[in-house]
Amino acid sequence: MTHKPAGPPDGGWGWVVAAAAFAVNGLSYGLLRSLGLALPDLAEHFDRSAQDTAWVSALALAVQQAASPVGSALSTRWGARPVVMVGGVLTSLGFVFSAFARSLLHLYLGLGVLAGSGWALVFAPALGTLSRYFSRRRVLAVGLALTGNGASSLLLAPALQLLLDNFGWRGALLLLGAITLHLTPCGALLRPLALPGDPLGPPRSPLAALGLGLFTRRAFLVFALGTALVGGGYFVPYVHLAPHALDRGLGGYGAVLVVAVAAVGDAGARLLCGWLADQGWVPLPRLLAMFGALTGLGLLAVGLVPVVGNEESWGGPLLAAAGAYGLSAGSYAPLVFGVLPGLVGVGGVVQATGLVMMLMSLGGLLGPPLSGFLRDETGDFTASFLVCSSFILSGSFIYMGLPSALPSCRPASRPDTPPPKRGELLPNPQVALLPPGGPHSTLDSTC
Repeated sequence: MTHKPAGPPDGGWGWVVAAAAFAVNGLSYGLLRSLGLALPDLAEHFDRSAQDTAWVSALALAVQQAASPVGSALSTRWGARPVVMVGGVLTSLGFVFSAFARSLLHLYLGLGVLAGSGWALVFAPALGTLSRYFSRRRVLAVGLALTGNGASSLLLAPALQLLLDNFGWRGALLLLGAITLHLTPCGALLRPLALPGDPLGPPRSPLAALGLGLFTRRAFLVFALGTALVGGGYFVPYVHLAPHALDRGLGGYGAVLVVAVAAVGDAGARLLCGWLADQGWVPLPRLLAMFGALTGLGLLAVGLVPVVGNEESWGGPLLAAAGAYGLSAGSYAPLVFGVLPGLVGVGGVVQATGLVMMLMSLGGLLGPPLSGFLRDETGDFTASFLVCSSFILSGSFIYMGLPSALPSCRPASRPDTPPPKRGELLPNPQVALLPPGGPHSTLDSTC
């Protein structure tokens, strides 16, 4: 592009990009969350344990997140639009291939590797492109895009159960392959945007394209460690919330209702938290640590609910716990990606998004299988949710090492540079954030 605007337009075509990112999020994480409804059918068909079938979703989630830096690097080299379009085709092919599976290995390859690789090419480039279009309303825009997760779960969970009842798991996967092909037109809407401070050309080496130099920054390193621990428990409800509801005595559609309640709370909280964060009343790292801890407590409550008496019961305690978890997890999600531009600068946000996804993949790979193993050993998911909630609480504790995460007792001297505009990330004037590639210093308040 020949003309560079003075800064992010904070609207305009950015809202179209937000709508595309909304659909991308819904057809990736939203679909992954609902896919747990098919796991009992897969376990029965292949006569395998819950731990074995959990690897289907776990591999898809882990590959999607572990390979996200590759999606970011390819997007940095060729642009987000073609990368996301190719990712949509790969995801659709993964579901179609899995519909003809003859063993769990075929599902591992189809849903885990092929569809997971396609998802890795769509999420980070779409969300990174969205962050470049907004400044004052960035967290709200990210929160709006991330509501696609909850909205998709709300729609796809009952739809998937209906497909399973009428067409079996093979027919359901085949139809999901057609649905995920819609990721391709979403990628076509990601118009590139050139901004001041962007590099003059593509990165010269693969390591530079991946953005591994960001780990030399203390604030990003603390953020990365905390996010990796949170990922160990955050994605367990994506896979095992519906089976947990079935274990608690609810019927198939009762389990769907539990997933739907969590999805509604998740979607509403993402918008509300996005608006709250953009007001600048509370530093974003502090909000991140607080809502991360609430997410861990919500997951703890889900694991401790009592057994329901019969399948006709609505399961009130489980619905309430799922709603509380959805509200807290939904508030946490936009803050994870919204805080990145304040830590690494707008120029490095696409690469940082991919790296964060890779770090969360470590937990995404281990969390669901560990949950399935504990289910096989104990007979229910209580221990699974308790252990995974401890991972989230530990990661939230590490977030307290971020600048402005804790209240200050004695303010430090003001930096020479003026504070960011209202609504920008890390609005506390005690923190000085510099662009990628330059010197990085942080003036913290001390007690």
